[in-house]
Amino acid sequence: MYASIIIALIFVFVLSAIGTYALSIIFRFLGKRGYLGNLFPNVRGGIPRGIGVIPFIILSLYFLPGYNSLILIIGICAIIDDVMGRKKSPFGIEWGQLSRGIGIILVMIAGFIEGLGVSSILIALMVQPLNISDMQPGSTCIVTMIMSVVTILIMLIIGSPEVAELPAIYTPLLLFVVCAGYSPLDFSGKIMLGEVGNHVFGIALGVSFYLAGGLIGLIVLFIATTSLIAFVRRNTLKVFFRQNLRLLDPTFGDYFMDVLTGGGLGDMIRKWTLKDKQPMVDHPLLIKLGFRRLLYNPHAAHPKSYVPKKTQPVRLGR
Repeated sequence: MYASIIIALIFVFVLSAIGTYALSIIFRFLGKRGYLGNLFPNVRGGIPRGIGVIPFIILSLYFLPGYNSLILIIGICAIIDDVMGRKKSPFGIEWGQLSRGIGIILVMIAGFIEGLGVSSILIALMVQPLNISDMQPGSTCIVTMIMSVVTILIMLIIGSPEVAELPAIYTPLLLFVVCAGYSPLDFSGKIMLGEVGNHVFGIALGVSFYLAGGLIGLIVLFIATTSLIAFVRRNTLKVFFRQNLRLLDPTFGDYFMDVLTGGGLGDMIRKWTLKDKQPMVDHPLLIKLGFRRLLYNPHAAHPKSYVPKKTQPVRLGR
């Protein structure tokens, strides 16, 4: 059985690498001729977006039976997100946000049907941090591969139970191999995962965490993944906070909260709950925990800046 698994993983790696390269050529050819719309954004002269459809297809076919339905659901909704993008829907929100929200809810429902219980909620919410991680080349891939290796090590230490006549360790191994085959062009900034890619990686990681340690393992590894993404993206987030959120002295807690609650869906929830108000956070402990970012409301009528108490005087050059 293990020999057949190794052969299958080698085949999957080749399929992921070749499929990614081929689709990137096709998308680039069509995109330069104006046929792809949102799937060929004008970034660095034009980069194919949504190449994560290759990992989506492979994982939906080779993932453990039962769990692959979660991959299929989120992948289809994410493709709609990629294609529709930031277009407004009749419901007052963007089509992409609507499709993502529906996908998360459907994954939760499907998870309950599969017997995952409360864990299905956290598995579905893994979409959020992986979506935020996909803001710079290679960041989602490095996080996915690191956490896959961590999950594999945990399974080796505590043992890998069988799921549908396959060892559970097959799941993070499959995810690592698929991501490794896809990643070279992503690390070089020549392609983009798109929502379909990062959403699928998020759900696949969530399932792997659950298989490694049940609900407790899922919670611990969920927090670890969010922290890792915050660390990987800390430099770009620092610039984003200063330029867009008027938060001049962010803490690691702010980075963590941005990964956990940032993006369009998070801002929409803040709009519903905070209306046009902007709560100010002054308590030192809450500042360290990231509550300034958690409660930042981009829809506030009069947003205020968070300026450090001790600031260096501005010195003008000659």
